[in-house]
Amino acid sequence: MKRPLPCTLRGQLTAGLVALLALACLAVGVTTALALRGFLVGRLDEQLAASGGRFAASLEHEARPDADNRPDTRGQSESTFGARLLNGTTTQAAVVHDATDRTVRLTDGDRSALARVPVDGNGHSIHLSTLGKYRVTAVNGDDGDLMITGLPLHPVEETVHRLEAVEAVLFSAALLATGIAGALWVRISLRPLQKVTARAAEVSQLPLASGEIAMPGPLPDTDPRTEVGQLGTALNQMLGHVEDALTRRHASEERLRHFAADASHELRTPVANIRGHAELALRHRGAVPAEVRHALERIGGESQRMTRLVDDLLLLARLDAGRPLEQELVDLTLLILNATDDARAAGPGHHWLLDLPEEPVTVTGDAHRLQQAIGNLLANARTHTPPGTEVTITLSTGEGNVQVDVADDGPGIPEEIQPEVFGRFIRADHARSRSTGSTGLGLAIVHAVVTAHGGTATLTSRPGHTTFRITLPG
Repeated sequence: MKRPLPCTLRGQLTAGLVALLALACLAVGVTTALALRGFLVGRLDEQLAASGGRFAASLEHEARPDADNRPDTRGQSESTFGARLLNGTTTQAAVVHDATDRTVRLTDGDRSALARVPVDGNGHSIHLSTLGKYRVTAVNGDDGDLMITGLPLHPVEETVHRLEAVEAVLFSAALLATGIAGALWVRISLRPLQKVTARAAEVSQLPLASGEIAMPGPLPDTDPRTEVGQLGTALNQMLGHVEDALTRRHASEERLRHFAADASHELRTPVANIRGHAELALRHRGAVPAEVRHALERIGGESQRMTRLVDDLLLLARLDAGRPLEQELVDLTLLILNATDDARAAGPGHHWLLDLPEEPVTVTGDAHRLQQAIGNLLANARTHTPPGTEVTITLSTGEGNVQVDVADDGPGIPEEIQPEVFGRFIRADHARSRSTGSTGLGLAIVHAVVTAHGGTATLTSRPGHTTFRITLPG
């Protein structure tokens, strides 16, 4: 399984610092080990050159300079190796042991390795099966033979390995200390970046979609000489632009709300007067031509439609302004029964089904506005589905909430307008006739009323199934 790499900037910087130091330690360790080995091997070569092949030469003559008629081991280091070769064949081989010599048994591979040693006066490394690694040099003897003298490489290897062990311990401790100190240093250095991240996260959690937004203050101590300071400065500038844009938007929304409220309020009286005069003309005792009666009826019908639009706009304006609603105990079960009876009377071609709990369900709120919200949902299902559609109203409780679901098996709502279906003047079919009297504000009122009660309104829709759900605090 592949081990994951550090994903945070702090982890990456610390890991990079430790990795670079590890590479530097590795380079230093390899260089010092090779340098020490080269130095020690050079010392062996100097010792071999200083010995002049005396021990190997003493193996050449039968007469010995010592009284015991033995090879000359005077001044020779422990484990010094000597061999005599004649015509490429090893005739004698010995090694110094406790100031005496000891005959060495050589294998065919050892003899072959000795025969390949160049006669150049330089040191060469070979491996003898019974003695290990040796540094040897070859010189010509007096009788046409070849004298080979060697010193063991084991002390060199042991010294180098000891240096490698010491370096491994020291470098490991240095890497550990550097990792801890580096992590602390990187953490301290990145504190300004953490402040930038925290401020950006704080802004991302603000409800920027609507309403007046209190933006957090600018980041302090943004040093433009550092990258983090430049980032903080850019964030402060961006937050300033966002705050200015939000302030302008909120002011525009407020002006629009005031305009809608004022215009709706001012329209109520002339619309009521038009409707009243139309009704008065229709009550005229004398004969009224058919064309005039039809025109007066149309004026009355359109004035009623305009009255509903004005009332809806006034309601939304009041809700937007945060006007408090009535707070009383509302029997939601009775309210749904009454709203369903009204819907059944208005849409006898639909199949209206109820799924209510046995016990009455009550909530705290404004009964008139809740009745209006549920009535709008039923009117929406009736208006936008064909006759024969089955509409089910479900009331349920759970987890401290009360849910009202209005589901139908109609054609569904196009996916592209579902995210904004609770907006104002949103229509599923922009080309459909408005003869039904729909203002395009019904679902907007549902959302506004439910939100004012501290609840939520949601939609799930696909062809053959659409569900509007109202969730209210229990």
